[in-house]
Amino acid sequence: MRFQLRHIVPLALLWMGCGAETPVSEALSAEAQELVQEQSMLQLSDTESLLGGAAEAHLVGGFERERVVDDVYHYSVKLQVGPDAHDVITLHRVVRERMPGRPVSSAESVFMLHGDGWNFTGAFMASTQTQAVPVDHSIAIYLAQRGVDVWGVDLRWTHLPLETRDFSFMKGWNMGMHVRDVGTGLAVARRVRALTGSGNGRMDLLGWSRGGMLGYAYLNAETQVAPSQRHVKGFIPVDTVLHFGPQAAQQREWACTRAALSEAALKAGQLEGGLLGPGAGVGVLSLGQAAIALPDTVALPPMPPLPYRQLAVALGAATFQFISDPKHGVEPAVPFYHFTSGQFGEAPLPTGLRYVKERQFFDMLASARPYQSFEEVVEGEQLLCGQKDLPYDDHLGEVKVPVLYVGAAGGFGEYGLHSTKLLGSRDVSVHMVRRESSAARLADYGHADLFLASDADKAVWAPILKWMKRH
Repeated sequence: MRFQLRHIVPLALLWMGCGAETPVSEALSAEAQELVQEQSMLQLSDTESLLGGAAEAHLVGGFERERVVDDVYHYSVKLQVGPDAHDVITLHRVVRERMPGRPVSSAESVFMLHGDGWNFTGAFMASTQTQAVPVDHSIAIYLAQRGVDVWGVDLRWTHLPLETRDFSFMKGWNMGMHVRDVGTGLAVARRVRALTGSGNGRMDLLGWSRGGMLGYAYLNAETQVAPSQRHVKGFIPVDTVLHFGPQAAQQREWACTRAALSEAALKAGQLEGGLLGPGAGVGVLSLGQAAIALPDTVALPPMPPLPYRQLAVALGAATFQFISDPKHGVEPAVPFYHFTSGQFGEAPLPTGLRYVKERQFFDMLASARPYQSFEEVVEGEQLLCGQKDLPYDDHLGEVKVPVLYVGAAGGFGEYGLHSTKLLGSRDVSVHMVRRESSAARLADYGHADLFLASDADKAVWAPILKWMKRH
């Protein structure tokens, strides 16, 4: 039985943060320090020439500070990066504090880019949005507990509320725009790190899924500015593909079919959603909510007549069935692609999840962002096809930073290795998480297991941290 998502209905981040207690002995009051920090966020003139510039960036909301666990805190702030009300990104910082509102100094830092469907918190701090696992079972918190200064961004489309109906403002929201936003975020992060005692050193860049594609595009663009204006010292693409290699001719052919279909949809006026229709995130979050509230209720048509719990488990363990439509020539990017490894009996449908608790996964589904800009999806398919001349890969051979590719054998896995070979980097490492033989790809470690699995801290995050410390 095959399912499709369209069938699923219903700054510079303040070191003191809001409300932090400040000793009387400090030279500046909390208000004065906040003003200094805010001004440093606004003075981005030296980054104006970087990847299109960010001279118009300014704060649109107050700083938020929340305790995560022990001495680890999460800061966030919204930044206006364009003239329209929707031209907003959110910057995040997850860091240990040495005293209330004062982060520890850290030589290690990383800037994280989420992929489709979820923002920074949903992708890299999912444990804070569920009670099914300990609150610190997320990569951002894991790294922060071990002294890494963790940063990240929510791309513009993640901020759209569910009630949005007019998406005309999304015209032109492509990978190039996101590259400029990433440049702004990195510039702010480095400036704040310098102001808060961690120096002005370059940062590692980690991109998961489409965030990895965006990471490649950013590094490609960064080669065209002076070395003094570059922000990245190392690149960690996580389970992502930019171009398919010679051994993946079938996957490249399927990508070209998807590219042609998506180009036609874009030309016809689609600005939001994915290849199988608009509002894919609405379907994901609705299924997550239904699996939590009505697990044994059988879904109504046009959905398959299965209980919501079973549908949600299938979305995790047999994701490829939800994102393909062979009748119209739409095949998944890679064979048996899935978010989470499943348990399979004799029936073709999964009976459960292997490495992730069901409620944990359902809570992640329920946190999905409802809408996404379609043009970046189109460009992603065009890059995978390789037949259209796009500016995002013109200078990959000039990228020299060290690289660690992290793959899930049941996700994009080894299909992502070829993309690393397009870089000019001589220092390229690979960490592939594999639990099964190549013939059992359907049951192997999944795309989201890298951040959700019960053993992800040992199997994935510890090797990433080890690589960061060596580079």
